[in-house]
Amino acid sequence: MMNINTSNSAVKKTKNGFNAEKIVYYGLTLCALISVITTIAIVVTLLVETFSFFKEVSIFEFLTGNKWAPLFEPKHFGILPLLSGTLMVTVISGALAIPTGLASAIYLSEFASEKTRRIIKPTLEVLAGIPTVVYGFFAITFITPIIRYFFPEADFFNALSASIVMGIMLIPMVSSLSEDAMVAVPKSLREAGFALGSTRLEVATKIVVPAAFSGIIASFILALSRAIGETMIVALAAGASPKLTLNPLESIQTMTGYIVQVSLGDTPYGTIEYKTIFAVGMSLFVITFIMNIISQYIVKRHREG
Repeated sequence: MMNINTSNSAVKKTKNGFNAEKIVYYGLTLCALISVITTIAIVVTLLVETFSFFKEVSIFEFLTGNKWAPLFEPKHFGILPLLSGTLMVTVISGALAIPTGLASAIYLSEFASEKTRRIIKPTLEVLAGIPTVVYGFFAITFITPIIRYFFPEADFFNALSASIVMGIMLIPMVSSLSEDAMVAVPKSLREAGFALGSTRLEVATKIVVPAAFSGIIASFILALSRAIGETMIVALAAGASPKLTLNPLESIQTMTGYIVQVSLGDTPYGTIEYKTIFAVGMSLFVITFIMNIISQYIVKRHREG
C-alpha cells in the first residue's frame, strides 16, 4: 500500500511538473513570437504605405532628386538632401565618438586602476542615460554659441552642433561595448605579450584590440546605426532646411527630423505629404538593415579568421 501511494505521488508530481514546463515553454514561445510579429507588422505597414506613395511619385525622382519640398508648391520629392544631411551628421558624430570611445575603452580595460574604473564607468553610464532631448537643448544653448563665436557665418541651427553633441552621446556606447569585448580577452594573451617584452601599450593595441576586434566593430556599427536613427538632437539643433550641402555650418534636415516635422499633426491623413513619412521611414529601415548585415558579415568573417 505504501509503495502504491508513493508511486501515485511521484506520477502526480511528474504530471504537475510537466504541465508547469509546458506553461513555461508556451509562455517563452509567445514572448519570442510577439517580437517577431511586431517586426513583421512594422515592415508590412511601411511597405504598404510606401507602395502607395510610389504610385503617385516616381521612385527614380525619389532616389535621384536633389530637392525635397513635399509641403510646398511646386512639390519636390528628391530624398538626396535628407540623405546627405543624415549621412553628414552620422559621419561627423562617428568621427568624434569612435576614436574617443575606443581610447576610453582601452584606458579602462588596460590602464585604469580598479578605483579609477569604479568612478569613470558609472559616470559614462550616467552620460548614456541622459535623454536625447536634453542633449538637443545642450547643443542649442552651449555648443552652438561656441561654434558661432569661432565661425560667425554659421547658422544658428547647424549640422556641426548636432553632430558634436551626438558624438558625445555615442561615446558611452562605444566605450562600454568595446571595453566589455576587451575584458573578455583571456588574460593569458596579455601575459604572453608581457613575457615577450611588450609594453602595456603594445599589448593593448597589438594583442587585446585585435583579439576583441569583432566586438569592437559591432559597437562601431551599433553607434552609427544609433546616429542614423537619432531624432531629437537633430530635430532641435540641426534645423529644418533640407539642403544638398557638405557645409556642416549650414542648417540642414535629416530623415528623422523630417519625420518629426510632418508627424506634429498639421498634415492631413492619407495625403501624399503624409505618405512621405513612410517612404522616408522605409529608407531609414533599409539603411540600418544593410548596416546590420555588414556588421554581422564583418564579425563572422573575423571570428572565422
